[in-house]
Amino acid sequence: MKQEILVTAFEPFEGRKRNASAEVLQLLPDAIGAYRIRKMLLPVVFGRAAELVLQQPAEAVFLLGEAGNRTTVTPEIRAVNLRDARIPDNSGYKPERGEIVPGGPTEYRTDVPVSRIVERMKEEGCPIEISEDAGTFVCNDTFYRVGTKRSGPVEFIHCPGDADKAAVYSRTIRRFIEIAMEQSSPSYSNIIKNSLNRIHNVDQVVIGNGVDP
Repeated sequence: MKQEILVTAFEPFEGRKRNASAEVLQLLPDAIGAYRIRKMLLPVVFGRAAELVLQQPAEAVFLLGEAGNRTTVTPEIRAVNLRDARIPDNSGYKPERGEIVPGGPTEYRTDVPVSRIVERMKEEGCPIEISEDAGTFVCNDTFYRVGTKRSGPVEFIHCPGDADKAAVYSRTIRRFIEIAMEQSSPSYSNIIKNSLNRIHNVDQVVIGNGVDP
């Protein structure tokens, strides 16, 4: 039986009829590599979205959202402990300059090797860029809460707001997830560990062959 990863997206908000992330989610396959994909649509509501995600068991969590001012897929490196909404969420709540978790860490940084994955994808010709700003709305709120409360890989990926290009974004995000899970697998970790051990052993040999003064 395949292990599961959870991939989420958000419902429309601010009176719109579409959310690009939701359409990307629909286009993702039911399995990527050795993992079965469980898909979940989240409400654009502070706190509630993260609560729903945290109720789901999964090997890894990939959160999708739309960023209307961006032109390419942008995986996030971090979330900040801040709620500062320009508009109300879908429950009518509009926080201003408040912490997500009072007294909590200033930020959450993902364990997913985003820089390495993006570099590899760019070499493959994929349209993708790194982001260090997940905003201060529900996307950031959900990323911070989920990332700080669960173990295992947690990553947030923004796509542009043009839902008509969901198929393009979906292909890029699928490839990102595929590489991320490949690199989080025990076999990949063992390869990296063994490579580092070999480098360390070579260094010791080189140092050991030096000429005494």
